[in-house]
Amino acid sequence: MTVALLAAAATAALAAGCTDQHGPTQDGRGRVQTPAPKQPKQVARGAPVLAVKIDNAPEARPQTGLESADIVYAEQVEGGLSRLMAVYASTLPKVVGPVRSARESDLELLRQFHRPTLAFSGAQHKLLPLINSAPLQAEPPEKASGAYFRGTGTPAPHNLFLHPARLMPSPPGAKALTTGFRYGAAPSGGRPENTRTIRYPAAGFTFTWSPGLHRYLVAMDGKPTTAAGGKRVAPATVVVQYVKVRQSAFHDRLGSNTPYTETVGSGKALVLRDGRLYDVHWQRVKATDGTRFTTKDGKPVDFAKGQVWVVLTRATR
Repeated sequence: MTVALLAAAATAALAAGCTDQHGPTQDGRGRVQTPAPKQPKQVARGAPVLAVKIDNAPEARPQTGLESADIVYAEQVEGGLSRLMAVYASTLPKVVGPVRSARESDLELLRQFHRPTLAFSGAQHKLLPLINSAPLQAEPPEKASGAYFRGTGTPAPHNLFLHPARLMPSPPGAKALTTGFRYGAAPSGGRPENTRTIRYPAAGFTFTWSPGLHRYLVAMDGKPTTAAGGKRVAPATVVVQYVKVRQSAFHDRLGSNTPYTETVGSGKALVLRDGRLYDVHWQRVKATDGTRFTTKDGKPVDFAKGQVWVVLTRATR
């Protein structure tokens, strides 16, 4: 079976297996917005980061608000497809989406932040109690209906969008990014590398260095990744993090097992910045820690200032 057929079949399976909620019908690209609720939802002072689960099926592209995220995590889901988690601290865009469902792995990944707000469309019903008991602020549409709306450009389930300002009044600032990431001058060494591709069974990411932009241009499944407004998505740093991906205790409605991506532990990683590639080591001792990236001699690896993409991919023996 070709990758294209695999992707099509997996997309259908994933759509069937996700819980989704409905909101008011509006334009999916943010051009027409729902009226503001009379009393917008507020969060406590010193608000944590906002993490949004973003649909990455081909039907969901181009996404809205992805270019404004401080960090974008890519993970494998059912059928070998990919899904994104965008983390916002410095800026809250007007609209983000399409929003999709959460996975068990997200709870471990999010423990590095102090009680983050998680926006998601729903989850497998047996997973919901774990989400509700996790140290985070869960905000699906049934709890914050005024923050979500349905777009008209694409069919469900690829048309649920979020107004972030209706979950938190202002961005918490970069200090809320307790990831362990360091920003500064490039480490010594490395080797020139203009393009790097990472493949999942039914999805792929390519990052190509642009000297003019001093950023990496993202392509997904062989097509340039643009935001809804047409701007190319271009992180300053790309991390390819090799992790253990195992079966979880959860399945979708078609019986496909949900992969669990382990982000606590240690292993190899690649860091791309400034047109060079660095072989590094990653370590995250416990879930409440951020992830440390070091060179072979143990020195911390600094990232370039700007958006960071972390592609979590299966380690090979």
